[in-house]
Amino acid sequence: MTPTAIATRSDRIQRTLEHLRQHTTDTTGQLVPFGPGQYTDPGLAQRERDLVFGRVPSIVAHASELPEPNDFITLQMPRNRVIVARQRDGSVKAFVNVCRHRGAMLEELQSGRCRLFSCGYHRWSYNIDGSLRAITREATFGEVDRSRYGLIELPAEERHGLIWMVDRLGPEMDEILAGYRLGELTAFRSEGFDEPANWKLMQDAFVDNYHIQYAHPNTAGKHIHTNVQTVEDFGRHARMVSPRKAIDRFLEEDPGETDLGPYVTEGHFLLPNSTLLRQPDDHFELLTVRPHPADPGRCRMEMRLLVPPLEASGMAPERYSRVWEKNWAILLAVLHQEDFPLLRSSQEGLASADAGGMLLGRNEMVNQIFHRELTRLLDEEATS
Repeated sequence: MTPTAIATRSDRIQRTLEHLRQHTTDTTGQLVPFGPGQYTDPGLAQRERDLVFGRVPSIVAHASELPEPNDFITLQMPRNRVIVARQRDGSVKAFVNVCRHRGAMLEELQSGRCRLFSCGYHRWSYNIDGSLRAITREATFGEVDRSRYGLIELPAEERHGLIWMVDRLGPEMDEILAGYRLGELTAFRSEGFDEPANWKLMQDAFVDNYHIQYAHPNTAGKHIHTNVQTVEDFGRHARMVSPRKAIDRFLEEDPGETDLGPYVTEGHFLLPNSTLLRQPDDHFELLTVRPHPADPGRCRMEMRLLVPPLEASGMAPERYSRVWEKNWAILLAVLHQEDFPLLRSSQEGLASADAGGMLLGRNEMVNQIFHRELTRLLDEEATS
């Protein structure tokens, strides 16, 4: 794919402001029909786990969540239970969280720090780099080629302050994320939630500017315009600008040299399953959704609040904690009181035997990009 020219932030915001004046938004050329099976079909869910999550980059953590050598986290990915560990040289590695002896879960803690991983079943142990360290009662067990029975390693890389499993970003989004210097931020809070909804249903909600006024009337709907958005389509990824209502003062007034950055929220769809939101004060919210390893009607949603560290914030510790705890509380309230209930009931409705055909509108541009690229990934395998 030929790299797409990246518009300046000023140009993107000016174009968004013009949409607001004209009561328009960026659109695609057509409606896109789809059926409920997109969110309920077990066969399709299996293909997505294998053909999408088995080979496309997926964010698993912010670098600040593994600050020191020997730090680790564990998580359930769509295809594997995984350990991600900070190595002694500062790099990161990822492994299948399974002992190579008899398949027991190796590490059950969600996070921690250790010099080695030890299996609770027969106490085989592995170094932090995944190599097999010790076999208990080895003299009676039998001779083992240790080079062949270390932990199974999975592709992982730290990039732009984020830890990815498999790396395939593309030049445009690489350049954009590099400019944000996310590695200089810290994950003030992070939390995960297991929800009874298909992962795509939730990802659709997080890139949708069309629903804000209706699903979030007392929260985001008070601050962000609905159905007004500019979109840059980078193929597998997209960037979008949504105007905040504070920008309305410039509808009849030329902003001149005024920095309009504080008057918009910028979103970034990162295929297959992440949305990165840049807020006006330049903190970021990272939303990641993963399919359940077996059930198409369930998913794991993780949210991270990425902010400057205390020493770089210019705030007193008490104010720093108060400001970001308030932000976190607002995010949790929107998820649990508005997004999650709506998506749970949507999943229940989609399971109806006679649910009919449905549509993505021309104004649901990022949703169309998301489904277009998923279809391409699945079709690549079918035609290869």
